[in-house]
Amino acid sequence: MNWIARALVWIADPAHGSGPDGIWALTGQHLAITGWATLVSVVIGVPLGYCIGHTGRGRQLVVGLTGAARALPAIGLLTLVGLLAGVGLVAPLVALTVLAMPSVIAGAYSGIGSIDPVTVDAARAVGMSEGQVLVKVEIPLGAPQLIGGVRNAVVQVIATATLAAYVGGGGLGVLLFRGLKTQDYPQMLASAIIIVVLAIGIDILLGLAARVVERLVRPA
Repeated sequence: MNWIARALVWIADPAHGSGPDGIWALTGQHLAITGWATLVSVVIGVPLGYCIGHTGRGRQLVVGLTGAARALPAIGLLTLVGLLAGVGLVAPLVALTVLAMPSVIAGAYSGIGSIDPVTVDAARAVGMSEGQVLVKVEIPLGAPQLIGGVRNAVVQVIATATLAAYVGGGGLGVLLFRGLKTQDYPQMLASAIIIVVLAIGIDILLGLAARVVERLVRPA
């Protein structure tokens, strides 16, 4: 029996699914960590991206900072925040939010930047204020690109949230680190398989959402 088959057998074992450290509980923790980190990055990153896209100011600075954030090693950032904040959820949430922010900001300002300037000029010509142009024209038309940015952020966070277990934050990484400690390789591979399935499933759902939004805002 190969390793993938052993991992699938491990996942299918009912004894591994229940309990506070079972697959279902850890999957819920993993999704919760991903959701909170993505939510915080959206709350901070979307307004910042819209401001940059609408005004054109500060783009180079923010692009430079987000590029630097992309280059940060996840394990290093997590360890640093963990040393400052201690064991628990704070460190992974901070680290994952920082890692998700660049994709969210880029999705917000690139969505506005992709709009035909003629459309924006026409909105101003009919008497719309800058706020109305942003809310009624730029945000709706740029929504598909924003969802694309959030989609990239979510997939990245789901994969990286595995490291939350490194500082006692829970999630599916618990299975991976537990398997590594006990040399239970089917358990380690099972953790990886579940995370991959989660990432692919959520990516597909967000891709469908982006298509729906694009159809809704597409001019007739």
